[in-house]
Amino acid sequence: MKENYEYSDHHLKLLQLLEENPHLSQRDASDVLGLSLGKVNYILKAFLDKGLIKMNNFRNNKNKLSYTYLLTPRGIEEKAHMTLHFYEIKKREYEALRSEVEKLGGNLESLEA
Repeated sequence: MKENYEYSDHHLKLLQLLEENPHLSQRDASDVLGLSLGKVNYILKAFLDKGLIKMNNFRNNKNKLSYTYLLTPRGIEEKAHMTLHFYEIKKREYEALRSEVEKLGGNLESLEA
């Protein structure tokens, strides 16, 4: 499996969002993800440079130029790798948290006795 640690969960969430809604504006993406507009723009440029997405422009109904962000086959593959990578991280975090909760629960039981 290809390990790629240069991506954060923001990268994965943005790819997921674009896959669900390719016509989403950068401003809307920043609102949904809680990121600055500049950060979304920076990540999108990185995706373009790495060939993970392609960008097409079109005229929306206000006669303004808008963009569509489409995942490339490489982008779809990389999204799958990121999903697996972050799943494994979250699973380890969950197990550590579960262990800590069990330990704290045991401590509380001994205090109540």
